[in-house]
Amino acid sequence: MHPREQTIFALSSGRPPSAIAIVRVSGPQAATVLTALAGRVTTPRTATRVLLRAANQQPIDDAVVLWFPAPASATGEDVAEFHVHGGRAVLAALFAALSAFENVRAAEPGEFTRRAFENGKLDLTEAEALDDLIHADTDRQRRQALRHLKGLLGDRARNWRDQIIEASALIEAGIDFSDEGDVPTELTAPALAKVKALLGQIREVLAAHGRSERLRDGLVVAIAGPPNVGKSTLINALARREVAIVSPHAGTTRDIIEVQLDLDGYPVTLIDTAGVRETDDPVEQEGVRRARARASEADLVLWLVDGLHEKSRPEGAAPVWMVRNKIDLTAVVAEAARPGIDAASPRPLADSEQGWGGADFAISASRGDGIPELTAGLIGFARDYLGADEDGLIGRERQRKLLEQTVSLLQQSIIAMDDGEEFAAEELRAAGQALGRLLGRVDVEDILDAIFRDFCIGK
Repeated sequence: MHPREQTIFALSSGRPPSAIAIVRVSGPQAATVLTALAGRVTTPRTATRVLLRAANQQPIDDAVVLWFPAPASATGEDVAEFHVHGGRAVLAALFAALSAFENVRAAEPGEFTRRAFENGKLDLTEAEALDDLIHADTDRQRRQALRHLKGLLGDRARNWRDQIIEASALIEAGIDFSDEGDVPTELTAPALAKVKALLGQIREVLAAHGRSERLRDGLVVAIAGPPNVGKSTLINALARREVAIVSPHAGTTRDIIEVQLDLDGYPVTLIDTAGVRETDDPVEQEGVRRARARASEADLVLWLVDGLHEKSRPEGAAPVWMVRNKIDLTAVVAEAARPGIDAASPRPLADSEQGWGGADFAISASRGDGIPELTAGLIGFARDYLGADEDGLIGRERQRKLLEQTVSLLQQSIIAMDDGEEFAAEELRAAGQALGRLLGRVDVEDILDAIFRDFCIGK
């Protein structure tokens, strides 16, 4: 039997031990499994308390079961759910009982969602949104993923594809009636108008794509600077917990430390890098190399100094903020505190410093001075970089590239009209196929494995 025709099962709740665990079963054998373990197929979509028994009639657990007959289920197949006590022994006994059935096996990652996709319960944009929702770390990511899960992009793409088909039909009708005087012109003119309107709509969606993609991936902020200026102390202060070792000795951080933060709903990855300096230690040299490479890839760099080091700017195109640490120990306060300006607040930079990105902070990472102001600055940067809302429809690079390809093909169809309606019709057919690939309905078998393998098991 083909693997897709087999019945699958998986734990769909959290890792044991837990109060309750949910085990889902989907496929043609779901009714057989439910009857054998629970004694009967229960009333559809009604929670029913039963005593689950193995094949030898030994009790497994006092449980609640739910029955969802096809096609009215999450996967479009027969689905049974077993709500059992979440102990490891209970789950082991239930899994053993399920595995004993012929053509019933443990599910692969994402297999439940893939079956839902293949059975028309959701399109590929909605499947991707479901994965984003599962992996959302912040409230803003959750809200954006939930919007995408509602099918907003998929609905628009289906509408666009229908309009492309209508435009293609008009142009091809013009080809069929090319020997009847004015008929081709009467047909191709409205087709061209429809294509131009579509171009405007898709371009509008693409114009807003950058921030929605960024919100999904989050903001990357690198803390860089010379050794022993307090980078590890700063990352601990921003994270509000001990994530990095703090030592008075230079070169303590040899590798890159990353911590995920939720700043006012914005996902921020904070990176503590090795101190940048010349050294003969091969291990420290590798740490410095990695630090420079990671800082060059970051969206924002916090260049930390303590007033004793030169302000050499790190390599890379990302904005760089000067952060002057140890204001409680150095004379930085005297430099940063000017009439009417708090020493811990950002100040405008002098003309000679404008390459730093326009912000300068004075802090004491160990004492906490200036940390609230720096945090507020990071939130403001994240808001500008990631967007203040979650209205973008594009969440992934795959979606953006297919829409860009659609725009290109629609443009080509307009240009091709000068060479003949046949060429324009061919470009429109290709544009429709690009939108079909966006939805997962045309020629996407090669990307399905890559998408669904990132799902967790049981989803």
